Amino acid sequence: MEADLTERMALLVLNALPNVGPITLNRLLEALGSDARAVLGADREILREVRGVGPVIADTLANWREHFDPWREEERMAQAGVDFITPREAAYLSLLREIHDPPIGLYAHGALKDGRLGRRGVAIVGSRRTTQYGLGLARTWAAELARQGFMIVSGLARGIDTAAHEGALEAGGVTVAVLGTGIDRVYPPENLDLRRRIAAEGGAVLSEFPLGRRADRQSFAMRNRIVAGMCEATVVVESDVDGGAMITARFAGEQGRLLFAVPGRVDQPTSAGCHQLLRDGATLMRSVDDLLEELGYLDGLRTAPIAAKPAEVAAGRPVNLTADEAAVYAQFAGGEILGPDTLSERTGLAPSGLAAALTMLELKRAVVKRSDGSYEGV
Repeated sequence: MEADLTERMALLVLNALPNVGPITLNRLLEALGSDARAVLGADREILREVRGVGPVIADTLANWREHFDPWREEERMAQAGVDFITPREAAYLSLLREIHDPPIGLYAHGALKDGRLGRRGVAIVGSRRTTQYGLGLARTWAAELARQGFMIVSGLARGIDTAAHEGALEAGGVTVAVLGTGIDRVYPPENLDLRRRIAAEGGAVLSEFPLGRRADRQSFAMRNRIVAGMCEATVVVESDVDGGAMITARFAGEQGRLLFAVPGRVDQPTSAGCHQLLRDGATLMRSVDDLLEELGYLDGLRTAPIAAKPAEVAAGRPVNLTADEAAVYAQFAGGEILGPDTLSERTGLAPSGLAAALTMLELKRAVVKRSDGSYEGV
């Protein structure tokens, strides 16, 4: 046994070594005992007797010091304010323990360590190249679910992921970003501020990869299994048939989680993946109520909602409006019926921005569109 290592450090090493994944580690622990340090101190011949461990992995384990320096990694983690959470700890997300290949450990920045993530999770995922329709649904539904007390999980990617995270934050809820890179890298770079907000406002940023790990096709697929695995349900808002969200959906199905898909236009490529999922048995999602009903059917429980802002509730206003939506909604305060040209003139919004705001206000049941193309408040 490696006496100069703690068991946590041994898991840090095993998590970083090439070709030693969760399944191989579990086989090693079954053969050599529950302490991960025993794996790093075992003789090559003993290691090679374990199923799935050939000469390459055995040599890697025996020479682990040549591959990874856990003391240096801990120094860098301390400087970055990052924790490494192992399955031995209570903070490790309980649903992840149930999947076939749970992470050996999770690098975490934010609220994971103190246990504030002990709530039910819903993953909202989709395409990086999306439509205003998809972005609006992801943002709105994330906000509604966050206000119901659900943890919104996604991958911090462009498009649907970003909208889901932002919607949860706007509602004052909890959101978790799971990265396909080392936790010290930000991809895409324009989401640096969003990443900081997630960690600072009660959520967490997670990764199973060592510091410095760059993204690749394999790392994103591995990330997607965690996104699905830590949630009771996965919602695919928009995706083409080959999109990364389809991988997340496959993991959700394999892990026995609820899977929802959102219908779209039949000629829209970003809806093709959702339509395929619906054809293959995913549950149709038309509103948050569809998901809440399905979860209620499972166990009869409802998560305690987040309290809405008293002033907004007292005034009878929606509580999850963006700045543009609020500016448009305010024009209906006197009970007027207004057309797009008047609204654009009053708010200063460009036609595309106004159209997006009106679409979202309709989805939020704040305004209705009349047969003549004008709008009125609800």
